[in-house]
Amino acid sequence: MTETSSVSSENKELFAVFGGRVTDTRGRDFVDTDKIDMRGFFSTHEAAVNAWRAASQMNVDDAFTKYVIVRLW
Repeated sequence: MTETSSVSSENKELFAVFGGRVTDTRGRDFVDTDKIDMRGFFSTHEAAVNAWRAASQMNVDDAFTKYVIVRLW
């Protein structure tokens, strides 16, 4: 019998972090989807939060730039 990973394929997660300028600071409609800044794909929520935090803090003075974390699965 072969050893299996403690994380089965059913439990794996994938997160995407991206952002850009939005039309309204309270909304989520991007001004230009061709200019979305894709920060990457991450296998843990913690890694995604770290990437989100870094990108958000680089743009802290621009209220119209928003970064989001999306759980893909």
